[in-house]
Amino acid sequence: MEKFIYKNKLDITALKAKMQKFSYKKHSHEEYALGVTLNGIQKYNLDGTSLKSYKNGVMLFNPEQLHDGQSGQTNEDLDYVMLYIKPELFLEAKGKKDVVKFSSSIVYNEKLKQDIINLSSAILYERDEALCNELLLNITDNFSSNDFIVDYKKENLLIKKAKEMIYYELDDVLNLDEISKELNLSKFQFIRVFKTNTGITPYQFFLNCKLIHTKKYLELTKDLYATVVEYGFSDLSHLNRHFKRVYGITAYEYLLSLS
Repeated sequence: MEKFIYKNKLDITALKAKMQKFSYKKHSHEEYALGVTLNGIQKYNLDGTSLKSYKNGVMLFNPEQLHDGQSGQTNEDLDYVMLYIKPELFLEAKGKKDVVKFSSSIVYNEKLKQDIINLSSAILYERDEALCNELLLNITDNFSSNDFIVDYKKENLLIKKAKEMIYYELDDVLNLDEISKELNLSKFQFIRVFKTNTGITPYQFFLNCKLIHTKKYLELTKDLYATVVEYGFSDLSHLNRHFKRVYGITAYEYLLSLS
């Protein structure tokens, strides 16, 4: 049986999950994501590379890094915790001004593992904010400059502009003609270029952005039906179905976790 528990504090979301047959569809997060495999094997594709995190493995995801996820064993539960940390908060704790990227995707480091578990537990059990801040600092102190790619290649300006148009001008329907015209490409050229550079189609990126906005709106309003209307879902079942494919629980279950 699958079980997903979310809690939020200090612009950090903690997730405690147990699953066996469930699988996440391909998606990305705005935040830095740091997780620990507590039991079983976490199997996922990250930027087109197949990876496995075994027990005690620490998983490190950069913002907007494309991935899916599933249990690597059919006869054993996969248990893990994840922290989703807003980039500005992570960089503030790390003392960095510019965006940085993790240089490794999976590491086996006992102190980092325990620091992630400590902060996730503090958030899940609703400990004081002061303690959570200190535990976050413990995590970022694990990373030296050598653990990051600081001067990574700048994203293609055309793709960056396309992403911004989709993300900030989100509507019920993805308008390929309008975006392609703005970028001086045919819509088929745009689809091909976007997928080549990001690994997903513009429509897949649009759906991912829609769910990111949906989750934020739900956290802000605590209103399921307003969220359905605001983001053009046909009904609550439609919203719940899409939400669960990425977050493991329905929008209704996520709303209950916020209380």
